[in-house]
Amino acid sequence: MKNVTKTVYVSLALFLIAIIFSGCMSQSPSPSETSTFYGTLKITAGLDNNMWFTENGANKIGKISPGNGKVTEYIIPTPNASAYAIAAGPDGNIWFTENGADKIGKISPQSGKITEYNIPTENAAPDAIAAGPDNNMWFTESGTDKIGKISPLSGEIIEYTIPTENAAPDAIAAGPDNNIWFTESGTDKIGKISPQNGEVTEYNIPTENAVPDAIAAGLDNNMWFTESGAAKIGKISPQSGEIIEYIIPTENAVPDAIAAGPDVNIWFTESGSDKIGKISTQSGKITEYNIPTENAAPDAIALGPDNNLWFTESRSNKIGKTGPSTGVIIEYPFGNYMKQ
Repeated sequence: MKNVTKTVYVSLALFLIAIIFSGCMSQSPSPSETSTFYGTLKITAGLDNNMWFTENGANKIGKISPGNGKVTEYIIPTPNASAYAIAAGPDGNIWFTENGADKIGKISPQSGKITEYNIPTENAAPDAIAAGPDNNMWFTESGTDKIGKISPLSGEIIEYTIPTENAAPDAIAAGPDNNIWFTESGTDKIGKISPQNGEVTEYNIPTENAVPDAIAAGLDNNMWFTESGAAKIGKISPQSGEIIEYIIPTENAVPDAIAAGPDVNIWFTESGSDKIGKISTQSGKITEYNIPTENAAPDAIALGPDNNLWFTESRSNKIGKTGPSTGVIIEYPFGNYMKQ
């Protein structure tokens, strides 16, 4: 009798365990749910008056209309390309980096056709990209300590080696001095390269472990950059190379992207504190605005054709915008996120 009872108890226990285990499994996200993470990263204004952005997690390029917030998406031909940065080219196309595929891509705003170009160096891990004064597209190779340029006309790619090892070049932008400026997140330096001869000059950031991230030209003719490791905004004079730093009021702000606004201020994202910040180019005063969505992790920011500052929310599948005069933030959800 004891053996029979023991057998019944064991069978009942196994049955209950199976039910509990199956219940736990049923609560796991389905494939359709896990695909809701689009990983919106960088954003830029196109010559077609739309805002274009990368969807790292969805392997797509997206565009949003400033007029009605409508989002259109285009699938990148190469699987797992890990599209990262994006910028408008002098040829009217939108250019982007494929960090996971070692390619540079472009998409036609008119047809949506995507063309890809292989970077000669393996494991280049292309990061940022920007149009240069020489009508080429310039990009950073974070995996190989190189700066590359690609001709929009021929697709030819030329690479230049940065003198400092482990520089980990990150962002890149054209300066008012007709040089190309970039950040070295691995060595706490700001670099510039001459489009004429490829000569590279580097400047040390005063703060250790600054981890410079984004960089952009201000209307005050200085280059402004974020220090994601030090919660500071920096500026460097193209003429003297002097660097001045400004402390962000919020601790652990993790400033990421940066862009010049139409109001002569410099605007930036705080991915660690879910805020949008602006700094006065005259006084250095910093003002911050809270993003309504929690854990938004704002990444890139860019000035739109409507004179608003548009930004990506890398964790929420939303595109946001803020008016420079009001600081009011409006968000546009897209994709499967809208169904949640």
